[in-house]
Amino acid sequence: MIKKSEIELYFNNVERDFDIRITKNARWIDQKCTPDVLCIVTDCVLNYYSENNEKDEYFKSTDIWHADYTRDNVEEIFSKPNTDEEKSSNEYDKFFAQPLELLAYSGILEKTKKGRCNYYKINKLDILEYIALKERNALDFLCIYINKVLEKSGFIELVDNFHLNQTKESFIQLKTGFEDLIINNTKINKRTEPRRIFTKVINPLSFKAKKLGTCKGRISKNIITYSMLMYNQENFRDMITDKPKNMTRKEWAIQHKEKINVQYFKYQSVKAKKFIRQYNDKYRNGRSEVVNDKDSEIATQIHHIFPQSEYPQIAMYFENLIALTPNQHFIKAHPNNNTQVIDRDYQEVLLKSKAGIIEEDIDKNGEDSIYDFESFVEVLNVGFKKEYKINENDFIMVMETIDLNYR
Repeated sequence: MIKKSEIELYFNNVERDFDIRITKNARWIDQKCTPDVLCIVTDCVLNYYSENNEKDEYFKSTDIWHADYTRDNVEEIFSKPNTDEEKSSNEYDKFFAQPLELLAYSGILEKTKKGRCNYYKINKLDILEYIALKERNALDFLCIYINKVLEKSGFIELVDNFHLNQTKESFIQLKTGFEDLIINNTKINKRTEPRRIFTKVINPLSFKAKKLGTCKGRISKNIITYSMLMYNQENFRDMITDKPKNMTRKEWAIQHKEKINVQYFKYQSVKAKKFIRQYNDKYRNGRSEVVNDKDSEIATQIHHIFPQSEYPQIAMYFENLIALTPNQHFIKAHPNNNTQVIDRDYQEVLLKSKAGIIEEDIDKNGEDSIYDFESFVEVLNVGFKKEYKINENDFIMVMETIDLNYR
C-alpha cells in the first residue's frame, strides 16, 4: 500500500500543470468531490477494472455507474434511486463524472475525448487503491491535491492568511479572491458556481488545520468537523470529532441511533477486512496477530474483536479487526464455532494482542501507519461503553484500561 508521503512526493515531482490560470479548467474540483463520494467512486472504478482486467482499457462514467457493484452499494449507502432509472441519470452523471474529472486533472486517471463523451484510463493504480481504501485516505489525498492546485495558482497565501487570522474580513477576502480566481481564468462568468464549490475547497484544509471554515456562505461559527466534509453527513457522525464536549457518549449515541446506515457500515467492514488480510499477508507473512499463541497456521480469518452486529459504528475500524487462524477464530474467539457467541476471556487476549500490533506498526511507520491511536481508544470506548481519555500513544494506559474491564 502506497503511503501518504509518497502521494505528496507524486504531486511534488509530477510534470503536470496544476495552475488554473494556465489550464483554464474549472472542473478541477466540484460539488460532488467530497471524501466519501471520491472514495466510493474510486472503489467502483477499481472494481470495474478488476472485473474487466484491463488497466489500459478506456471507460466512461456510465460504465462505472451501471455496474452491478455500483448498484449494490451506491443506492443503499447514499439513498440514491436505481442506477438504471432514467430520471436518476442526471444525478448519477454528476455523482460519478465530477470525481472522475478531479482524478483526471490530478493525473491519477488519463482522460481523452471522443465526440462529446469523456473517456478515462487508469494512470496511477497505487494512488487509486489508497483513495479507495477509506474516506480518511480520500481526505488526505484531497488536501494534498487542493493545496497543490491553490499553491500553483497563486492562491494559497489567502488560505494561510484566513487560517492565521480567522476573522470575518480575512474570510471575505478569501471567498472573494476564490470567486475572482475562477471567473477571471475559466469559462465560468457568474459568482454562483464558484460559491458552490468554495466549501469543497476550503473546508478540507480548515479541518486539517483545526480551524474555522465556511458554512452556508459565511465564516463558520465552529471549527470544521469531519462529518461536515461529507456528502452523506449522517454516515460520518464521529464521536471523536463531532460529539459536543458537554454531551455524554450515551446521549450522543441515542440522538444519532436512528440515523445509522447499516448498509454503509457493512460495505466499509468488508473493505476493511479485505485490506487487513492483505496487509497481514504482505507484512507479517500471514501469521496470526496473537503472537503468543503456538498455532502456526496461516491467519485466514479477519475477526471483529467487538462484534459487528452489536457495534456497527466501529465495524470498519482497522483497530477493531484482528487476523486469526481458523482454530483461533472458530474455537477460541467463537466457542464451538458459534459466531453469535464471544468468549470474553479470549476477547481480552485479542485486545491486548491488537494493542501490541498497533504500537509496533505506529513505532515503525509513524504518520504512515495504517493505524491511529485515537481510533483505537474510540474502539475501546464504544466497546466498553465508557469515555476514557488516554494520552497519545500511551499503550501502558491502554493495557491498564483493558485489564480494568475484564476483572
